[in-house]
Amino acid sequence: MSGGRSLNQIMDNKDVQRAVTRIAHEIIERNKGAQNLVIVGIRARGDYLAARIAQVIEGIEEVNIPVGVIDITLYRDDLQVVLEQPVVHKTEIPFDIGGRVVILVDDVLNTGRTIRAALDQLVDFGRPRSVQLAVLVDRGHRELPIRADYVGKNVPTSQGQRVTVKVQEVDGSDEVTVEEEPS
Repeated sequence: MSGGRSLNQIMDNKDVQRAVTRIAHEIIERNKGAQNLVIVGIRARGDYLAARIAQVIEGIEEVNIPVGVIDITLYRDDLQVVLEQPVVHKTEIPFDIGGRVVILVDDVLNTGRTIRAALDQLVDFGRPRSVQLAVLVDRGHRELPIRADYVGKNVPTSQGQRVTVKVQEVDGSDEVTVEEEPS
């Protein structure tokens, strides 16, 4: 118990590594290779997962995969409700996505609203041939008709739970936990 909340680790470092590797293999298989692929990660954890997926694909296919980062803060439909003074980070997509297959990467898929915001922003950069979604964790609770094409782990949760993804690059370790929110 930490701060009155119980934590359950559902993925450790090896689980995260295996999930990233499996997702990379599934992307290659579905797209019959890596030609025409670009990968865009959603800040603040999806960007690191995107870079890892690209690295695995590059190692297998021996090609360079362009990787970008998207910050959806200003595209949120609840911006005025949840953020009094939003902190906006830089979106970096230094390549043309027009006609390309975009693999959009996020850490946790929940309601689908973050993905909708990311799709809205992506079209500002061009018209991709298609967009495929990869997530480390799918926890359900969709409010929009959005589903992931590639999922590291499906984790059924209740509304009173929080899924937290930690990545080595930011948090010093890779893990996924589920915690009960205080009543």
